[in-house]
Amino acid sequence: MLNSKAFDSDIVIRIKRRRKELWVDHIGGERLHGPTRGGKDIHTNFRITGRLYPRATAGTYGSATLPDYVLLEIFSFYVDGAHDEDEWHTLVHVCQTWRKVVFTSPRRLRLRLLCTQGRAAKKMLGVWPALPIIVKEYYAENLQLQGGVNNVVDALTYNDRIREINIQGVPSLLLEGIATMQAPFAALTSLALQSKDESPPALPDSFLGGCVPQLQELSFDGIPFLAVRKLLSSTKGLVSLRLWDIPPSGYISPEEMATSLSTLTKLKRLVLGFRSPRPQTDTEIESRHSPLLTRIVLPVLAVFNFKGNSEYLDDFVSRIDAPLLDNTAITLFNQLIFGTSQLRCFLGRTERFNGARRADVVFFCYRVQVSLFRQNGPDYHKIFELGISCATSDWQLSSLAQICSWPLPPVPALERLGIHEGRSSQPQWQDGVEDGEWAGLFRPFSTVTTLDISERFVGRVAPALQVLARRVSATDVLPALENIFLEGQQPPEPIYDAIRQFVAVRQRSGQLVTIHHRDRGRYWHIRDEVY
Repeated sequence: MLNSKAFDSDIVIRIKRRRKELWVDHIGGERLHGPTRGGKDIHTNFRITGRLYPRATAGTYGSATLPDYVLLEIFSFYVDGAHDEDEWHTLVHVCQTWRKVVFTSPRRLRLRLLCTQGRAAKKMLGVWPALPIIVKEYYAENLQLQGGVNNVVDALTYNDRIREINIQGVPSLLLEGIATMQAPFAALTSLALQSKDESPPALPDSFLGGCVPQLQELSFDGIPFLAVRKLLSSTKGLVSLRLWDIPPSGYISPEEMATSLSTLTKLKRLVLGFRSPRPQTDTEIESRHSPLLTRIVLPVLAVFNFKGNSEYLDDFVSRIDAPLLDNTAITLFNQLIFGTSQLRCFLGRTERFNGARRADVVFFCYRVQVSLFRQNGPDYHKIFELGISCATSDWQLSSLAQICSWPLPPVPALERLGIHEGRSSQPQWQDGVEDGEWAGLFRPFSTVTTLDISERFVGRVAPALQVLARRVSATDVLPALENIFLEGQQPPEPIYDAIRQFVAVRQRSGQLVTIHHRDRGRYWHIRDEVY
């Protein structure tokens, strides 16, 4: 969207379109110049009303007028910068010439009709040409009124023209109306529904006629839909699939979920999450121990997010391969024993997991997580995150130590390990946490050369390092360690002395460890101290 504040009298902004140049300057007012087919210069004035809108004014060079192809370039530039689907309305209300140019190029200008709860769909759609329709509503309170529900349902009856449906906070009354839509939506490319109700109605097998051949994005939040396999089988071009906050009434088994993805060879993003823990059935437990002859390959999947039980995750990832996976985020419900042996194999089959250079362990108020990062020059790119939903500090530490100890494949390139607290949600640490738990957490990171500890956790990690120093084999944990970074000012003497004891033991073993100090929020040291 053009903004008058973006213009300066000494700056020329050039926009290339179809090997022609158009430019906007501030000399003598906002003007847009460009070459005509005959080689003469033409321009049109803009009026300023908070934004810059084209105005049908003759050029200053005699009575020259803008040819249609130049108008189309201008309109395309204007629409490309617009934030709202309705911005093109401004153009068609100027004059008949502009109206004709706009309506003869609906694809170039991406013309859409926006339907919301506040617009009488039948009246609005009867005024405009038969353009593609977008149905959007982000405010659930607007949909509580019967009139708003009727407007949305009326718009959805134009199933052959609907391109996008995005309704957040959909009430059960409207969801019931949507569930009755049985005609196929042949032009639908994006579908997003979100419910905040505790027990929303389930979508039936006949939803959308079970046929959405052009669908590229599907997102259900809090919506039970057991016929997802039937719907997904009708679309081969799906790029993004999000099934999140699945209520118990919408549970889908790991086998059914994996089978539903078998035809989605273009899928790049998969988000799968359950609202609450659910024990596996006897049939699912038996299937986990049955040998799999083949796995489903998702050749271009780059992003995978999951929230649920570890057993479900283990069963699901044993059935799929994602060789190009670049970003994985997993949240597990807290449990006594985590069954994620197949996660190790799944990650080991991805090409980019082994390139991690840095790991961060972060403690929050109700969650603990470990993240792995791949280094791109001076920057780090997160490729893996595994979190556990639990609040008490002893559970956080023991659960994470269990997770890190065996399900994750070794990462030979890992060099840095950070121990931090969540900045926005800091943990409520409790006394009595066993120092040996820290040793269990550190043990898998055998290649780490740098340990970075936040100021809040220095006093908790230091005693654990002191315990390690007293062991007969003091180098069996963090054997490659060379640097310890401490955030903030030098800690109290007892804490600092505990760290020095650990360093001294390593030095006697022939391994030099350097203690560094860094400012808050910085990873790199300001001054070094060698012992």
